[in-house]
Amino acid sequence: MRSIDNFLNKITMYRVVLYVLVMFLFAAFLFSLFGFLHFNPALFVVGIVFILSASVASNAMFAKAFNAPTNVESVYLTGLILACIITPMKSAGDMQFLALAFFASVIATASKYILAIGKKHIFNPAAIAVVTTALFMNLSASWWIGTGIMLPFVLVGGFLIVRKTIRGDFVWSFIITALVFIIASRFTGLASIPNYLQRMLLDTPLVFFATVMLTEPLTTPPTRSLRIFYGIIVGILFAPFVHFGSVYMTPELALVIGNIYSYIVSPKMKLMLTLKEKIKLTPSIYDFVFASDRRFSFLPGQYLEWTLGHDNADDRGNRRYFTIASSPTEEEIHLGVKFYEDASSFKRKLFALDPGDMLAVGSLAGDFTMTKNKKEKLVFIAGGIGVTPFRSMVKYLMDINEKRDIVFLYSNPTLADIAYKDVFEDARARIGLKTIYFLTKDNQAVNPNYMNGRITGEMVARSIPDFRERHFYISGTHDMVEMFKVELAKIGVHASHIKTDFFPGFA
Repeated sequence: MRSIDNFLNKITMYRVVLYVLVMFLFAAFLFSLFGFLHFNPALFVVGIVFILSASVASNAMFAKAFNAPTNVESVYLTGLILACIITPMKSAGDMQFLALAFFASVIATASKYILAIGKKHIFNPAAIAVVTTALFMNLSASWWIGTGIMLPFVLVGGFLIVRKTIRGDFVWSFIITALVFIIASRFTGLASIPNYLQRMLLDTPLVFFATVMLTEPLTTPPTRSLRIFYGIIVGILFAPFVHFGSVYMTPELALVIGNIYSYIVSPKMKLMLTLKEKIKLTPSIYDFVFASDRRFSFLPGQYLEWTLGHDNADDRGNRRYFTIASSPTEEEIHLGVKFYEDASSFKRKLFALDPGDMLAVGSLAGDFTMTKNKKEKLVFIAGGIGVTPFRSMVKYLMDINEKRDIVFLYSNPTLADIAYKDVFEDARARIGLKTIYFLTKDNQAVNPNYMNGRITGEMVARSIPDFRERHFYISGTHDMVEMFKVELAKIGVHASHIKTDFFPGFA
């Protein structure tokens, strides 16, 4: 499992989905080549190329018409999803395929620009495309991917996507709801349950839908509780016997209706940020200060998707999730970024930005926020650039003059690597924040507020006598977070008292 996580941490979420979809289609091609799927392998490839070509061409047209940055990665993802759900071409003159593939590709692309409010698109592009073609052109998607022979690949690929996105909560809420609702409505005795489960797995796109379609980040709610309810809603609607008048549910229609709920409960924003200045905080960490084209509300500790268009993007793409380092009380938006020697093309482009340059942000989300109970004792634990959500929280508490019982343990290699130290020292004086800096390289501790060595469970117990009464917030790399969870468990901290940050911005 560790090797899988190491691989996933090196690439972005979108690239994981892209590679998984390519794996699905390549497996299907091989199965068709050897007769296990009744597709013409050559026409199967031609159909995929046709869908991708229509998607890319229509995206270029709409991007130019709306003067919007092009995101080729997103275009390929939508096109590949359509290729997984539209019945492959049966002959060179298969007009039904050509019509469905062409119009679905164009509608899916158009939905990102036209069916959008405040520059935020409402519907899953592939889902709204096949809903539209079914309702107005009587051309329906078959969801051929939902077959038994493809299930092992879909299970593996779906696992990788859910593992990367850390979205197992609402994926399971959807799957369990769909299975329970369908089985309960058709229940004829306990003996029938295995048969129904088998049919749901082998003869429906349940797993593909749950792991690939449902998890699309731009159309899912921003917090865990809202996502779980979202999964339940779509799970109920997924049943094919659910209908409104003469219109019966299909997977794509269930998702589109769920998207409406998601839009209602999600932040409605996509912003353009203009760089004001770039501040060097440590030898490898910079604070980017942006002005926004309009104010927006967020909670300290939440994150945004940052899109920076650039040519020749590498495998990590042109989008990243980064925590907002600024407080909601500040006018500017702060972004703290650590730069490595083998920096991605995204980070190289970000580093090269000059004052006045712009980038786009959206998809505000995140549950890594402070409890509303002001009397609850807290411990913040950060490593390196994982400090950004705590910078946001602490600055917010200072700006509203709210004092809480918080101990902050911040680990870095050396004194020079401590980021936002001015904010935390200011908070020590103004709101009583108890900060202890841990230095893992050399012996550089200069006073009781510094300790040599890494943070361990033993050090936590020694530094915080009442640690069993506290709730712990941990932010950093995936490996660091997992290590701290183990260390805290050693000293008896219950898992329910530990909150970890979904911080996919390290890739």
